[in-house]
Amino acid sequence: MTAIENKKLLADIFEQMSLGNTRALSDAMADDFRWVFPGDWSWSGTWEPKSAVLERLLRPLMAQFTGYRIAAETIIAEGDRVVVRARAEGVTTRGESYDQTYCFVFRVADGKLRDVFEYCDTALVERVLSRPA
Repeated sequence: MTAIENKKLLADIFEQMSLGNTRALSDAMADDFRWVFPGDWSWSGTWEPKSAVLERLLRPLMAQFTGYRIAAETIIAEGDRVVVRARAEGVTTRGESYDQTYCFVFRVADGKLRDVFEYCDTALVERVLSRPA
């Protein structure tokens, strides 16, 4: 796929997620997908493959919200890499506001998401969310 096609793939995924369809992301993941939180903080680490990302990261994470929406603000693509700057609004099950800013760096191959490095407001994450086991 070209950079333009990869950019469109992520634009379509984030459009669907902005409408509440979070399956758009998981449906686009390759079976060997990995999710990386880089750095030196409590959530740093790698979840892989797709089944572990869904079961051990995303499902426990999303269970902490009563409402959550995310939308892309900027999408830049070059080769197999797509950078998405996004904003999310949510409310945790404890009633705390979760207004988050993200920068995701995705790698796309053969029309599937292969990995993502997530950069976000780590202080907010640590203050209002519990790290999945």
